[in-house]
Amino acid sequence: MRESGIHVPRDTESIEREIEQARNQLASTLDELSVRTNPKRLVENAKSSLVAKVNEPPVKFALIGAGALVAVLVLRKIFR
Repeated sequence: MRESGIHVPRDTESIEREIEQARNQLASTLDELSVRTNPKRLVENAKSSLVAKVNEPPVKFALIGAGALVAVLVLRKIFR
């Protein structure tokens, strides 16, 4: 740190506090990354996103229409 162009040495306790704060921040970041990248959580998030997307009216009705079309085509093939 400099005050008026004069170099002021930092005390050891101040440096140790900064190191401890940096260590705590790093530990917190690593904890959050481990939670975000947990495979089970990733699967759960993907599943809930897919369910939410499928439950949107345009997607839901398109899937119902596609299912009905497949059913009609299968029935036509069976009863020909």
